[in-house]
Amino acid sequence: MASKSEKIAAGKKRHGFTAVNKPRRGGPKKFEVLAVEGDNVTAVNKPRRGGPKKFEVLAVEGDNVKYVAFGDPNMEIRKDNPKARKSFRARHKCDEKKSKLTAGYWSCKKW
Repeated sequence: MASKSEKIAAGKKRHGFTAVNKPRRGGPKKFEVLAVEGDNVTAVNKPRRGGPKKFEVLAVEGDNVKYVAFGDPNMEIRKDNPKARKSFRARHKCDEKKSKLTAGYWSCKKW
């Protein structure tokens, strides 16, 4: 069975997350390096812009590692508007979102 750091490294490689914090010309953005169990792996549970949606994150919860893309790329985030923020959180039941492996959790966290 693969260790947590091996699972993270495999997910990082599969989804184009790399180990330096500079954008590459024409390619995916890179993330800063974090040490997990002594190995260098990509920062996890840190959303970034990009992917097929507005944001993407390499989510880790326990021994599970999952790539999560969330957010509509064509919509504006209006979290500075208190009414819009309250309405969004009520509509999406943000109080019930607990698993980091879901797009709903990350969307609510951004709000």
